[in-house]
Amino acid sequence: MSSRIRRTALFLAASTMAVSLAGCGMVGAAGGTGGASPTRGDDLTVGLLLPEKANTRYDQFDHPMFAKKIDSLTDGKGKVEYANADASASRQDEQLRRMVEDRIDVIVLDAVDAHAIADGVRAAKDAGIPVIAYDRLAEGPIDAYISFDNELVGEVQGRSLLDALGSDAAAKEIVMMNGSKTDPNARQFKAGALTELAGKVKIAAEYDTVDWKPENAQANMAEAIGKYGVDNIAAVYSANDGMAGGIIKALKAAGVTDLPAVTGQDAELGAVQRILAGEQYMSVYKSYPQEAESAAEMAVARVQGRDIQFDSFTRDKVDSPTHKGIPAQLVPVVALTKDNIAETVVADGIHKVSDICTAAYEERCEAAGLK
Repeated sequence: MSSRIRRTALFLAASTMAVSLAGCGMVGAAGGTGGASPTRGDDLTVGLLLPEKANTRYDQFDHPMFAKKIDSLTDGKGKVEYANADASASRQDEQLRRMVEDRIDVIVLDAVDAHAIADGVRAAKDAGIPVIAYDRLAEGPIDAYISFDNELVGEVQGRSLLDALGSDAAAKEIVMMNGSKTDPNARQFKAGALTELAGKVKIAAEYDTVDWKPENAQANMAEAIGKYGVDNIAAVYSANDGMAGGIIKALKAAGVTDLPAVTGQDAELGAVQRILAGEQYMSVYKSYPQEAESAAEMAVARVQGRDIQFDSFTRDKVDSPTHKGIPAQLVPVVALTKDNIAETVVADGIHKVSDICTAAYEERCEAAGLK
């Protein structure tokens, strides 16, 4: 099966049902004890390195979900050493090397700069510490990788944008607001989006947004508006929700009341509310519980020497610029619109209806059947 067909199949399968933990195939597989005899007991320490704070998901979802799963898997004996680099590659390198010096048992790494962190990953490997790349594919000798199917994310965004533009999309111009150059995921999102958009719509301008920061996306969008005029921008491809918020601020500041279609990713609370309000066209929901819990299971299995169990979590293979055939798990994604909010982010416990449906959104929530 080709990777393109496989990605589409994953998307279609995920789109027909809520992406809930009860339905995630591999999440429940950790109960077994197959594999080699454990080399480490439950009193293990896992290092968790996350990249930034501009995207609220890392501190709000990934870290607590990961820590809770480690606690469950180790009968409360395991510990998580957590550090967030706040978008600083040098800070993250220091955090990684400190964990190596402290002889952490296993490190789960979401890289700020996938290339710059390679030497640190190599230092961990030399010290006998496994490194699992989380969400972003770090370079260097990593043991495994878990993320969402990033090209599929871009395909879903691009396909949604074409749907919004309609049958005369080829005559319209869009702006592409990509993520940070230092993030390999951003390249994959863009590549996936271009498989849908290239040749089917005119791309007036493209930006790589430094550090994924909303304020940088807002400045880029203001520049695009100045160059092309608001009337000539039919839609905006935004790689994530934080940037979508900045883009929409720039459009409003330019006096736009009938906003063009703007995509997103991450299903942040503000984005869900913007989708209900008709300000943001869509987002991509990625099941953070499945990603975080699976990463925890992979880390524990790896450090305890449960090879059969570890292999069951990493049935895919991916290539980085430095290594080929890396064991991986790619989690499916869902296009989030106002029609499936209840079946996705609410069902998975990401957002409560009470948090989404504040006074300003009560009527929109009622129309969308959110109660």
